[in-house]
Amino acid sequence: MLLGNLLAVLAGLMAFPVMVLLIEVLASLAVFHDQLAEHQGVGSSASAAVVVPAHNESSGVVPTVQDLKPQLAPQDRLIVVADNCSDDTAAIAAAAGAEVIERNDLAHIGKGYALAHAMAHLKQDPPDMVLFVDADCRVQGDMLPRLKDACAYASRPVQACFLMTAPEHSPVDHRLAEFFWIVRNWVRPLGLAGLGFPVQLMGTGMMFPWRLIRDLRMDGNLVEDLKLGLDSAAIGFPPCFYPSVVGTSEFPITQRGTETQRQRWIQGHLRMILQQLPRYLLRALVTRNLGLLVLVLDMMIPPFSMLVPLIALMLFATLAWFLIVGMATPLILSLVNCAAVGFSVLLAWMRYGQQIISLDEMMRLGGSLLSKVPYYGRVYFGRKVASWIRTDRTKVDQ
Repeated sequence: MLLGNLLAVLAGLMAFPVMVLLIEVLASLAVFHDQLAEHQGVGSSASAAVVVPAHNESSGVVPTVQDLKPQLAPQDRLIVVADNCSDDTAAIAAAAGAEVIERNDLAHIGKGYALAHAMAHLKQDPPDMVLFVDADCRVQGDMLPRLKDACAYASRPVQACFLMTAPEHSPVDHRLAEFFWIVRNWVRPLGLAGLGFPVQLMGTGMMFPWRLIRDLRMDGNLVEDLKLGLDSAAIGFPPCFYPSVVGTSEFPITQRGTETQRQRWIQGHLRMILQQLPRYLLRALVTRNLGLLVLVLDMMIPPFSMLVPLIALMLFATLAWFLIVGMATPLILSLVNCAAVGFSVLLAWMRYGQQIISLDEMMRLGGSLLSKVPYYGRVYFGRKVASWIRTDRTKVDQ
């Protein structure tokens, strides 16, 4: 009976992130009123520094710089942080018209350290706001002025919508990943924003008031965006979502690049859940910080490439226990969890994903995902990835 009780407890704990997911998806279906889009011009006089952290991005940083340069007002700055680069990223970015600062410290590797280096540099001449944009991200033509307006109005961090797209002629089938990314970075934040709650930060397209970002600690955390959002909410400045402003990046073309990127995200998210969640949850409860509590609950939802196998494995385990012992409670909880996840995915696909992947393809690729559970176990819990590895985007011959 001890094993049965343990299975029931595990299935019950799994119900928390599953129900949060379902609530977010359901909320996203309502009509969303984007208040941030109604305050044009309120931030036009503010100064902004656009910070682009780059690690060996000589082949990708130029389009990003070219997207951002025309959006700069006379008082704005565009700064590329060439961090521990072994290529000519610094020279390429400077030639493209960016202000470049270099950082070389192999003892402290990570995107967070690059951002902290930029903050130290900006303290000499502080701007009113700071926008972070990844070096491989393409942004819409009015992102900067619109985010300045939104940040000036909200007086707290503003997160633009950031989506990943499948590269043209990619030999790796990214359609399922692209759909799940939309659920993570579009559907779920839209639901939270529609309910009046804050959202997680996404790593790029993040605009901060200077008076806030100057005091936040940044280090080599694999998911520094997740940590920054939680830290902001903890001190009373929960991030808000601006879905009308969009940035995009492409998935890696190679299988190796895809696996490295996924491994970094998964391991970083798991570390945050296992190491930081209790601390943030306790602080949210003690300080009665609803915004922080919502972000903690949202953080409990693991990536789909981990959630789906976990739900399936729990269903198989509780079904086997029911057939052997006849204990139904764990199986019922697992069935409820499976139904909730399946219903969430189906609703999200019907509203947001039909143009990306067919239902038949999603089922087929989902089955392929389940068949790789042993492999993903080695990826997630095996060798730790470095704190910042440039994603392999090597072109392949057609």
